[in-house]
Amino acid sequence: MSIQTGIFEPVDHASVVDAIVEQIEGLILNGVLRDGHKLPSERDISERMSVSRPKVREALKRLEDNGLIISRHGDGTFVAPLIGSAMSPALISLYSRHPSAFLDYLEFRREQEQFASALAAERATKTDKEILTSIINELETAHQVGDFTASEDSDIRFHAAIVDAGHNTLLVHSMSSIYALTRQNLFYNRAVLRAKDGDGSGELLLQQHRAIYQAIMDGNPELARKTARDHINFVERSYLVDQNRDRREQIAKRRQVLL
Repeated sequence: MSIQTGIFEPVDHASVVDAIVEQIEGLILNGVLRDGHKLPSERDISERMSVSRPKVREALKRLEDNGLIISRHGDGTFVAPLIGSAMSPALISLYSRHPSAFLDYLEFRREQEQFASALAAERATKTDKEILTSIINELETAHQVGDFTASEDSDIRFHAAIVDAGHNTLLVHSMSSIYALTRQNLFYNRAVLRAKDGDGSGELLLQQHRAIYQAIMDGNPELARKTARDHINFVERSYLVDQNRDRREQIAKRRQVLL
């Protein structure tokens, strides 16, 4: 993913290299630049920051030595894979074979997303709110046209945008790794949750996202915390209903064998 030069600012010439390094480090720390993002060219960065290309080159070398960026010959400069996977492939495989681990995942998400939503209600900037509004509108549109793939993508981006709006750097990076796993459908299939809506449309899920969104827009941390908790509780109830139904069906089939 290429990055536009607009995220960079001119720097003071008193300590040019230090200033360039500090600015790019800050962008990485705050989750503006993320794993795999491609940086603009040296020329573009130097023009945006109003510094010489040799100074940019020196700063990028320092960042590379610190393991924050990587250069690929003929391809460009990228943010290094700093977070990685929340789990090893072996552990992911283990989780996939033991679906009950989903409850641990929900327990973790329930606490983190309550915290994130409350922070977002307190800290979200005008731009943060514009981003959330854009994503909730995408969720609405996907729901209206029945595009479940787009709906799932917007769902994950909505939760990630809430975390970003909380402006807690540790939370931004740790939850980014969790949402990467969610995208792999390791923990749940959104179609299962839609089926618990009654008509399978996903209307309840959409209502829950609207409620979280509105609480954040209204700057109400306690309500944001509650709506986030209610959302995860719904997911948990849906999962348990599904698991219990499957368990009863297995028992019924065993009885049938004896008839």
